[in-house]
Amino acid sequence: MENIIKDIDIIKVEEAESCDFKVTAEENTGKTKRLYIESYGCQMNFSDSEIVASIMKETGFDTTSDFNNADVILLNTCSIREKAENTVRKRLSQFNQVKKAKPELMIGVLGCMAERLKEKLLEEEKLVDLVVGPDAYRDLPNLVGQAEDGHKGVNTFLSREETYADISPVRLNSNGVSAMISIMRGCDNMCSFCVVPFTRGRERSRDPYSITKEAKELFDNGYREVTLLGQNVDSYKWSPEENNKARLNKKEAEIAEVVYFSDLLEMVAKVDPKLRIRFSTSHPKDITDKVLETMKEYDNICKYIHLPVQSGNSRILEMMNRTYDREWYLNRIQKIREILGEDCGISSDMIAGFCTETEEEHQDTLSMMDIVQYDFSYMFYYSERPGTLAEKKYKDDIPLAVKKRRLQEIIDKQGQLSLIRHKREVGQIQEVLVEGLSKRSKDQLKAKNSANKVVIIPKGNLNIGDYVTVKITDCTSATLFGEIVN
Repeated sequence: MENIIKDIDIIKVEEAESCDFKVTAEENTGKTKRLYIESYGCQMNFSDSEIVASIMKETGFDTTSDFNNADVILLNTCSIREKAENTVRKRLSQFNQVKKAKPELMIGVLGCMAERLKEKLLEEEKLVDLVVGPDAYRDLPNLVGQAEDGHKGVNTFLSREETYADISPVRLNSNGVSAMISIMRGCDNMCSFCVVPFTRGRERSRDPYSITKEAKELFDNGYREVTLLGQNVDSYKWSPEENNKARLNKKEAEIAEVVYFSDLLEMVAKVDPKLRIRFSTSHPKDITDKVLETMKEYDNICKYIHLPVQSGNSRILEMMNRTYDREWYLNRIQKIREILGEDCGISSDMIAGFCTETEEEHQDTLSMMDIVQYDFSYMFYYSERPGTLAEKKYKDDIPLAVKKRRLQEIIDKQGQLSLIRHKREVGQIQEVLVEGLSKRSKDQLKAKNSANKVVIIPKGNLNIGDYVTVKITDCTSATLFGEIVN
């Protein structure tokens, strides 16, 4: 048993590199049962795990960081890349070895894999007791009860309204300074490579007043930064009559009050000038001039935009159903620079080796990177996802070796650009927010600037959550180094 535990407790770097990986924090509030959650993938999954922990807490569960002590193990899963799914499958097999010695243990899958693979996981592979989709977390206590009675607990119903607006998340893995606030769910864009519209449903926006209330509560509890989350955060659109964007669009002319993303940004920014605001992820089509002007108006809205391009070639972008071409995207970049200046951080997602991509089209992606000069990027080679439009319409015809070589060229290019972008900040005076201790030294602190870059500074008499003015003195391609300015 001890050897099994040792094997399970380690996720290899090469397995985890396709997605972030976090486990629940240890709580000891006296509850009778223990809940262990592993979260994979995007920030939305981590945010959802905090909602799940809150729901389960109300029914008698504390969280644990040690799965060996758990009564229920939940894996909050990601389907966006094949490697992420394979990592979760392997993890489920490992946990089932533990279950052999502890038959009463409940194992469940949450999130995107639950939505996509419920029959396989439950009936064919028999890896889980619970399968719960991203809109069915309120039903978890009931489903756990069903599983305890010997039945499979399944709910993958996709809602057109659910936003969990009334649930106060349990902050997991928190540094006490930065927190995530989910503002909308789902996606209407139907990019051909992406499973999200099928696993998370249509776009729904959360009541803005509940968002600002949560932001104020976080600030009052010592948090100094919030990240507004959504699959397409800048497509946020809400009215008192309708939170489903597709339905709202049809009757918008009849509705007196409509809150757009720019309006929401302003509302959250006004909670307190000492509360920093970030947001992720943006779709280029919805980064309007109004959003950019609002970012410029409020100093506490961070000057950083994650703006995934996916490819630098217009033909590939059309095949991806991204709804913009190379020229249009570059015009948006130009507008960001005009309104927010050269110091605004811009990051991207890149996919190497999409269906039929030629060498010349790959070079277009590299040239796009040179023109934009991204501060950093999330980079992947294309993996076909079952059920997507690309899987149905196109042949995945680029050899794996070619995909990996093109990806490496993108990674190398981004390393060069990140260093260039960091070097231009050397000598600048910046305000940074202290987030925690540096991994390098107990005498150093890790902070973040407005452009979402890590700055390492001397600890001195500073505390986590302090704002401090620093001069950037040195850098690597990944990190800035600063000294405190009195």
